[in-house]
Amino acid sequence: MDVQNMDDGEDNFAALFEASLKEKDFKEGEIVKGTVIQVTKEFVVIDIGAKSEGQIPVYEFVGVDGQMGVKSGDIIEVFLESRENENGLCVLSKEKADRLKVWDDISAACERDELIEGIISQRVKGGLSVSIRGGVKAFLPGSQVDLRPVRNLDVFLGKNYKFKVIKFNKKRGNIVLSRRVLLEKERAELKGQTLERLKEGQLVEGIVKNLTEYGAFIDLGGIDGLLHITDMSWGRVNHPSDLFQVGDHVRVKVLKFNSETERVSLGLKQLTEDPWSKAAEIYVPGTVVRGKVALLKDFGAFIEFTDGIRGLVLTGDMSWIRRVKRPDKMLAVGDVVDAVVLDVDAANERIRLGMKQLEPNPYDQLKDKYPAGTVVKGAVRNIADFGVFVEIEEGIDGLVHVSDMSWTQRVKHPSELYQKGEEVEAVVLNIDTQEGDKPKISLGIKQLIQDPWDRIPYEFPVGKVIDAKILKVLDFGAFVELERGIEGLVHVSEISEERIEDPRTVLKNGQDVKVQIITVDPIERKIGLSMRTATRAVETADAQGFVPGATGGATLADAMRAKLEGAKKGKKGKGRRGDEELE
Repeated sequence: MDVQNMDDGEDNFAALFEASLKEKDFKEGEIVKGTVIQVTKEFVVIDIGAKSEGQIPVYEFVGVDGQMGVKSGDIIEVFLESRENENGLCVLSKEKADRLKVWDDISAACERDELIEGIISQRVKGGLSVSIRGGVKAFLPGSQVDLRPVRNLDVFLGKNYKFKVIKFNKKRGNIVLSRRVLLEKERAELKGQTLERLKEGQLVEGIVKNLTEYGAFIDLGGIDGLLHITDMSWGRVNHPSDLFQVGDHVRVKVLKFNSETERVSLGLKQLTEDPWSKAAEIYVPGTVVRGKVALLKDFGAFIEFTDGIRGLVLTGDMSWIRRVKRPDKMLAVGDVVDAVVLDVDAANERIRLGMKQLEPNPYDQLKDKYPAGTVVKGAVRNIADFGVFVEIEEGIDGLVHVSDMSWTQRVKHPSELYQKGEEVEAVVLNIDTQEGDKPKISLGIKQLIQDPWDRIPYEFPVGKVIDAKILKVLDFGAFVELERGIEGLVHVSEISEERIEDPRTVLKNGQDVKVQIITVDPIERKIGLSMRTATRAVETADAQGFVPGATGGATLADAMRAKLEGAKKGKKGKGRRGDEELE
C-alpha cells in the first residue's frame, strides 16, 4: 500500500469519527438542519448528518398553490421526533418544525412587546378564536374585543386586526390576545390631541357611539360628548333613535367644554336659526297652516310644522258640535291636518291653533232660528244636580234648570222627573252667545203651561174645605195634594185637636182626608192647610144641615149664604098670601 492511500484512509476515518461525534449532538424533540437528497412521489429524503437518513411525506412540502416547495440539494430545518424507527430511519417532520418555529417567533415577539396580527376565524365559548402566524390558534376574550362590551361578536368574524399578547404559555399551547389594550392606547393618544384643539363654539365631527333616552354620546376622537335630546332639534324629539343610529357620522357644535372634568356638551339644532325668532312674523293670527299630528294628550293635540315649531289644538277648538272628550277619537299621530292660528306667544314658544274655526260657526244663526218662546223637542242627553241637558240639534244642547221644571213641585233632583234618553218638550227662554265660546241655551218645561198660581188664590180661597190625598208624611206634618201638581202643608199642630207628637203615627201616604185652606201665599207659593178646622167646619155644617163638599167644596159661609138665599126664594114663591101667613 502506498503512502497516499494510507493518508486517504486516515482522512476518511477522521471524517467518520468526526461525523460520529456530531451525531451525538442531535437530541430528539429539537429542530435540526438537513439536506434534501431525493424527492420521490411519496417522500422527501432528508440527510441530517445522522447514521441514517429520514423520510418526510411529500404533502408536508406542498404549498397552497399545489406546488412542491423543495428540491434536491435544499437545506431545510426539520423536527427530529426519533433518531431511529423500526426501519432504521430517522423520524422527521417539516410541519412540527414550522409550528415550533412559529411558537418561537411568537415568544420572541412577546418578549419584545410586539403586536401580533391575525384573522378572527370563529366564535368560541367566552370570546373569539384568532388565527395568527402559521395558523396557530389564539383566544380573544369577549371583554378584550372592544372598548365597550359587544353584544354581537359575529360582526368581527373574518376581519384582520392587530393584537397584543397578554398571556403566553408555550408548553400548554395557550395564547390569549387583547384588542382593547391597543384601542385604549390609541384612544388615549387621540384624546390628548382632541383636548388640545377643543373649544366652545367650535364645529366638530364625530361618530354616534351610544344612544340613551336622554341623548346621544358622540365620539369626537378619544373623548365623548353628550348631544342632549333637547339640543337635537328645534322641534320635539320623542327618542334619539328617531334621528340617529349607532355609527352615524354627525356634525355638531360644542356648546360647553370643561377641560378639568373633560365633559363636553354638544348641539345640533344650534347649526340652524331658531325658527321661534320669526314665528310672530310668520304665524300671524288668522293664518291657515298645515302640519302633522306629533303628540296627543287628554287636553288636545300638538301639530308640528315643517320648521319644527309645534302648535296646540285644544279639544274645545277641534269641533263646533262634536263633544271631543279624547283627541284620539278624532286624530291619530302622523295625520296631516289644517288649522288656523288663534294666538302666538313667541317668547314662551307657544302657538294656539283651532280646527273648528276653519268651518262656519253653526251657533251664529241660533238666535234667529230659535227666538225666545220657541217650543222645541229633544232627548235628555245628560242629567246633573242642577238640571237636565236637552239636545235640540246634533251637538247643540240646552239646559233646563231645576227651577224651570215645575211651577208647583219642589224638585230636589232632576232624576225624580226625567231619565236619560227620554224625549221632552221645552220652551226656549234665552240664548246667550259669547264670542269664541259655545252659546248658553236656557230652556223651560214649566213655561209650556200657564202659571197655576195665577188662579190658585181664587180657586183655593181661605176657609174652603176640600177632599185631598196625603202625598208624604214627615215629622213636622204632611204634604197634601189638592190637585195634580198643587200641594199644601198640614202642620203637625193642624192635624187634630189632640196633641200629636209624630204625624206618622196617625197618618199615612195615600190616605184621603178633608182639609181646610187656612193660608195662601202666592209670593212664596205656599198653601197652609188644617185637618183640625176642617173637621170642626164639617161638624158645624152637619149640625145646621149642610154637608161641605156637596156644593163643590164650598166653605161653611158659602153654605149658609146659599141656605139664606134659598129661604128668600121660597118666600117670594108664596106671594102675598104667604107673607100674610108669615106675619
